[in-house]
Amino acid sequence: MNLWQRIRDRSRELGMSTAENLSAIVQIPSLSGEEGPVIACLAELCERAGFDHVRIDGLGNLIARVGSGPRILAIDAHIDTVDTGDRGQWRLDPFSGHVADGLVHGRGSVDQKGGAACMITAGQILKELGYDGAYSVYCTFTVMEEDCDGLCWNYLIEREGLVPEFAVITEPTNLGLYRGQRGRAEFELAFGGLSAHGSAPERGDNAIYRASETALRVRELHDRLPTDEFLGPGSVAVTLIRSESPSLCAIPDQCMIHLDRRLTWGETKGSATAELEAICGDKTVLSIPTYSRQSYRGTVHEQEKYFPTWKTPADHPLVAAGARTYALLFGEEPRVDKWTFSTNGVAISGKHGIPCIGFGPGNEVYAHAPNEAIPIEHLERAPAFYALLPYILGGESG
Repeated sequence: MNLWQRIRDRSRELGMSTAENLSAIVQIPSLSGEEGPVIACLAELCERAGFDHVRIDGLGNLIARVGSGPRILAIDAHIDTVDTGDRGQWRLDPFSGHVADGLVHGRGSVDQKGGAACMITAGQILKELGYDGAYSVYCTFTVMEEDCDGLCWNYLIEREGLVPEFAVITEPTNLGLYRGQRGRAEFELAFGGLSAHGSAPERGDNAIYRASETALRVRELHDRLPTDEFLGPGSVAVTLIRSESPSLCAIPDQCMIHLDRRLTWGETKGSATAELEAICGDKTVLSIPTYSRQSYRGTVHEQEKYFPTWKTPADHPLVAAGARTYALLFGEEPRVDKWTFSTNGVAISGKHGIPCIGFGPGNEVYAHAPNEAIPIEHLERAPAFYALLPYILGGESG
């Protein structure tokens, strides 16, 4: 039996074990900054799976390694989740981890603890095979991504010195092979005015009106943003407005609007800033906020909320290896696409230039949605991809 067949069959055999591991970690709530208990559970699961080395870094990321080759392949899953929203919209308890009807249910099952559970199974398979190839395979279970995507990997690269040659992101792709995403930047536009009594608004300068006029220009800007053949168009949207005044009977002298700016290929922080400066009036202060929050371990790693665009070329060796891995395991060519949302690739590839691909279980339409659930079939297939890829990258086709 060929190597790829052994890996495929073993991944299927371990499908229910993968589902049970996923169920266990779904049952542990893990909002950004509160991931300690689920990290502890994942560390125990990695130890049980036989990883060569398991440790938690200063920020709180869990790092588990298989193999000791001179080259580094990283496989990443963030294990924090968004909150549940209105629980009345959920058919089951969001933290039930219920396994039924071919699905594992619960918050984070798709985004993206499913990828984490599959990484553990892949590590177990590599250990059973006695993997001693060209790569040290690092499985990273990362924190705070939902709050500030890429922060965890900036820490790993800049503080821990973990610099992989290649990386695989296990965010949901519906088992497609992804090679990029738009970047994004958060902008805050602060508008000044002049307060006056609400009974005589003509005596003042209403900061809300200034903000509203700019918001309408932002909407017009959206329609003329550039596009990319692969990643699609850039976008911009007002997502928050907040004002201050001496009272509800007074003209507001301060107003702020928050923008979500998605950046397509060729767009940068500088180009997006210049576009906004061109449509803002006087008494407007434009800034990109800084994320500065303690991790569950009490560590702060500040980051400007600019997340660079990235895409790996279609003919890159990593994309070719991913496509070959998929074809061997599943007997067909993969669907090659991109994410609509943002991932840790903004740091790994967008900032640090490390080639990335994405391959993950689950359909991204269920990310951040009620009744999140992942097919067990995906949990039977994804670990095989992660386990075979280092062999393919190392020139061992099996």
